[in-house]
Amino acid sequence: MDHVKFTAMQDGDKEDYDFLTEHEVEYTKGTADRLLSALVSLDESLSGYKVTRLEHSLQSATRAERDGADIDWVVSALLHDIGDIFAPYNHDEYAATILKPFVREQCTWVVEKHGDFQMLYYGHHVGGDQHKRDAYAGHPYFDDCAEFCARWDQASFDPDYDTLPLSHFEARVQEVFARAPYDPDVMRPGAREPLFAPS
Repeated sequence: MDHVKFTAMQDGDKEDYDFLTEHEVEYTKGTADRLLSALVSLDESLSGYKVTRLEHSLQSATRAERDGADIDWVVSALLHDIGDIFAPYNHDEYAATILKPFVREQCTWVVEKHGDFQMLYYGHHVGGDQHKRDAYAGHPYFDDCAEFCARWDQASFDPDYDTLPLSHFEARVQEVFARAPYDPDVMRPGAREPLFAPS
């Protein structure tokens, strides 16, 4: 069988859907490779900063690693702006959707909301709501998102920072996206892990 028999999904049978499931499972094994390639393409996205979007992503992940953050935080920091090319108006939600099946709920929420939290640094300069993040006051992950933005996101536009290369992070991306999707032992709703090791 090279392809399904149907031309409308309602006409598919078990053989068709077993065939598709096998192909889809095999395809998902390449998710990490596709994400790493997409990261490279960030070099061609939004310009005007002193670093490219790829360099910003790598610098964010480098800062997370140097802070002693765990693998979920490091990979989330690396991928937090992966949506910049395809979803410039909701890049944060786009990135969170990619991460959601594979990382802790805490990290997904922070990535999803980081765009609103970043407004603290520039919203008042562009006619936006500088305090947009206040809508989430009292949320269990509020402080985590504020810290994510302060330590890793807003500070990672420095061309002189000693940023680690993409190759340094590849194994961790592969590890995270090789996890079983929606594993409750990974997602751990309500769990909080520190962004940095206390000094």
